[in-house]
Amino acid sequence: MADNVQKQSQELANQLWAIANDLRGNMDASKFKNYILGVIFYRYLSERTESYMDNLLKDDEITYREALKDDEFALTVKEWSIEHLGYIIEPKYLWTSFVDEINGAEFSIEHFEKGINTLTASTIGQESEAAFDKLFDDMNLQDKDLGKEVSERTELISKVILKVNDIPFNIDDAEMDILGTAYMILISLFASDAGKKGGEFFTPTCASKLLARLSTIGLEEVKNVADSCAGSGSLLLEVQNHLSTKKVGHFYATEKNGSNYNLLRMNLLMHGIPYKKFTCFNDDSIKTDNYYENGEPILFDIQVENPPYSAKFDQNKKLLDDPRYSSCGVLCPQGKADLMFVESMVYHMAEDGRIAVLLPSGALFRGKQGKDGKKNEAEYEIRKHLIDNLNVIDAIIGLPAKMFHGAKLPVIVMVLKKKRNGNSDNIMFIDASKYFTSEKTMNVITDEDIDRILKAYIDRKDIDKFAHVASIDEVRENDFNCNIPRYVDTYEEEDAINIKEINDKLKVLNKKSSDIEIKVEVFFKELGLEV
Repeated sequence: MADNVQKQSQELANQLWAIANDLRGNMDASKFKNYILGVIFYRYLSERTESYMDNLLKDDEITYREALKDDEFALTVKEWSIEHLGYIIEPKYLWTSFVDEINGAEFSIEHFEKGINTLTASTIGQESEAAFDKLFDDMNLQDKDLGKEVSERTELISKVILKVNDIPFNIDDAEMDILGTAYMILISLFASDAGKKGGEFFTPTCASKLLARLSTIGLEEVKNVADSCAGSGSLLLEVQNHLSTKKVGHFYATEKNGSNYNLLRMNLLMHGIPYKKFTCFNDDSIKTDNYYENGEPILFDIQVENPPYSAKFDQNKKLLDDPRYSSCGVLCPQGKADLMFVESMVYHMAEDGRIAVLLPSGALFRGKQGKDGKKNEAEYEIRKHLIDNLNVIDAIIGLPAKMFHGAKLPVIVMVLKKKRNGNSDNIMFIDASKYFTSEKTMNVITDEDIDRILKAYIDRKDIDKFAHVASIDEVRENDFNCNIPRYVDTYEEEDAINIKEINDKLKVLNKKSSDIEIKVEVFFKELGLEV
């Protein structure tokens, strides 16, 4: 089943990529992705509407289209749609209606735009408004890059709609989420093509899977999950996928980039997450903490994160009044915000909560202990605080280089917990940097590699050249420097060189070379040439 899903998903991704060729000459790849993804999303919402509402109405022996034309049903059906789906799509704006219009040469991009605006307007003042607010703003159908005239823009979007319509998928097929998977592959393809850091909104599937598996060990369901640098939401969805019951009470997410924030909400909805079960913020998670309810911080069962590496941030001293950072009393240096993301996650960690976060390896050792009366540097102080005062760092895992778009250097996974389950006197170090498979320009950790990491983490025993359980005292002795090579020795001793054997080989080679030179000299003389 898994191989079949992967094959079909890749075929769909190729089809979606082919659609881009109709727009490629008109605009930059990072821009035209918004139109393709927006059209895909609209199709999903439309077909979801018909499928869901037709199922609700089957006992009444009436379809959704018919019900909205019937005064006896129309008002109730609209209320159902708003309550359960969060929006209303009128029959004339359903996907199949647009396809029929294109085939009948009656379609207009202005009519499509009106359909989108009507859908969004139906959510205003409703509980679903935040989930759909400005969701289609990146798909500007009046953009001159699509065509100077309405007719040109109509022709181009018509092509995209028809090609998306050719993609076979079943929105009710829970086992084979073909479109959702292809959607994620497409995001990664655009990240590469646009020449931008794919990590801005896409965490490679293998890395997402590792974080999800580390954070869900032994769990059937959780009250809530959060990602404060959520990108497209792939990490949140992966966590749900690895819970044995796949039950998450509520998803919380923050994403700074506006376009990625829209992708995030689209992706959650496309993967069947009801609008009532997610809360998303378009904000800078370092600067602003949105995770409060009735004046109290929300505490999360699971937090996963792939923050921007060594990010710049506004070093306003007012941040020291923020309880996320005030307990340590220092701010990271400019351009090195990594550990501040960790501090924020720790502040919102439930008593039995778990955190798995990707960080650049420099966060493990940057910053020195102050000598001769000098103050400790900030990153040293934060690591010391996390280990000595809070004792929440449970494991540090080194990953291979070249796993992420735009980041060739190796990264690490930091696992944090409050309840250390008898391991409060140690930290687990794992060096998995040599276990990967190369695919084109990227390195990928396979399921077998992930299994190896998980087993070492769960067994929590020393493994030669792979894992070491370091006591807290050992970490203190290293001045809270958590660089993995200090704890896991991966040095491979080279074979001893036999000088005599090599010298004998050189003598033989020199003799052969001399013999060849003599023969060549003879040939040259016979030809009357100077050597």
